[in-house]
Amino acid sequence: MAGIGFELRKILKGQTLTGAARAYAYAGLISSGPLILSILGILMIGVMSLDYTIPRYAIVQFQVSVTYLIACSLIVTGPLQLSFTRFISDRLFEKRDDLVLSTYNGVVLISTLASGVVGFIAVAIGFRGEPLAYRMLMIAGGVVISNIWIAVIFLSSVKQYRQILFVFVVGYACTVAFSLSLNRLGISGLLAGFVAGHVVLLIGLSGLIYRNYRSTRFISFEMLDRRFAYPSLALVGLFFNVGVWLDKFMFWYAPSTGAQVIGPLHASVIYDIPVFIAYICVMPGMATFLVRIEADFVEYYDAFYDAVRSGATLRHINDMRDMMVTSVRAGLYEIVKIQTVVLLFVVVFGERVLSALHISTLYMPLLLVDVIAASLQVLLLGVLNVLFYLDERRTVLKICTAFVVLNGVLTGITLWMAPDFYGYGFALTLLILVATAVLLLDRIFLRLEYETYMLRN
Repeated sequence: MAGIGFELRKILKGQTLTGAARAYAYAGLISSGPLILSILGILMIGVMSLDYTIPRYAIVQFQVSVTYLIACSLIVTGPLQLSFTRFISDRLFEKRDDLVLSTYNGVVLISTLASGVVGFIAVAIGFRGEPLAYRMLMIAGGVVISNIWIAVIFLSSVKQYRQILFVFVVGYACTVAFSLSLNRLGISGLLAGFVAGHVVLLIGLSGLIYRNYRSTRFISFEMLDRRFAYPSLALVGLFFNVGVWLDKFMFWYAPSTGAQVIGPLHASVIYDIPVFIAYICVMPGMATFLVRIEADFVEYYDAFYDAVRSGATLRHINDMRDMMVTSVRAGLYEIVKIQTVVLLFVVVFGERVLSALHISTLYMPLLLVDVIAASLQVLLLGVLNVLFYLDERRTVLKICTAFVVLNGVLTGITLWMAPDFYGYGFALTLLILVATAVLLLDRIFLRLEYETYMLRN
């Protein structure tokens, strides 16, 4: 999301309540719009297909299949996402726009091959008893969604946030329409509509890229050159996505909480629904994260390094450093306040929401824990974002490695304990990581001037 702060500062420039409301609404749509659209799209397909899809359990199979496609595509493309972002940002800074399009084509080819091979192996081993159409659509879906992540990462790098949101609206409208028109064919029809809609989405995103960039070469793999490679960023992308999904996979395949849905794919009714609702509840926190971290922090971040480059006085440099620290502290505190308000709303209205969705109110304790965990994840994203600005890649890698280890260990412990402790493993993992990340960030700020002058010049 680097660069969105410029847009937000323009909106906030007038310092009016209307401007602030517009900034938060814009940030919320940009940060969570695609997520909300995808969730609503999949829900609409399921609800509107109840009277037409035969057998009806095919709807559950479809939603679980889509969830696995999203999870696995994020993990498979994780090593490419941040490395690609950094490469594109560096080349644009160097005014080497001719490498942008050819590198995008190269990364799409790598993503296609990686996701295709993983999908083919998974289908060949685990889905032998499923229809051929379903197996082929799962492979195609994995490839298409993986390439969508690459396209979104690219367009975010070049700050085309509004265009991304518009294409997602069109893409998911097509996804819903195609799936509903084919739902009488059962799971294969639903999945065919889903894949077709995402093909439209991918074409739209790719069209934005091809419209704005030209290259004399069609394809380039220069990103893989040792000079431009960032192994730490590749590992961060992999470990962060594994860390986010690890507890879900563990609940899906634990005998006491998971059940087979189709082929080797499992789901957990106990765990999935509260997590699903919890991630919807973090939209206010994501908007706050973008407005306060990307707008306020980046302004003082630029001022600090401008002061260093221009030879300003030490006092002025220290003042800019202090303003950076203050903006980060204020941003994180505001995220806490906003998500606390959201949590209070869940406490008051949670049972009514669950009842309206025909979900047992016994899920309420787990829902509260998951909302807290999702809120902590937003805080962690805020701190990691600041660490990326400060180019602390190794620190971020250590945190993401700990994310995988802690989530695996603590979730395993809670699965072994009573159901009352479900969800606490993920929440406790994020609480430890947020506290550790804040302490590390504080130490980095204390020695920022020293490192800027002595270690990087």
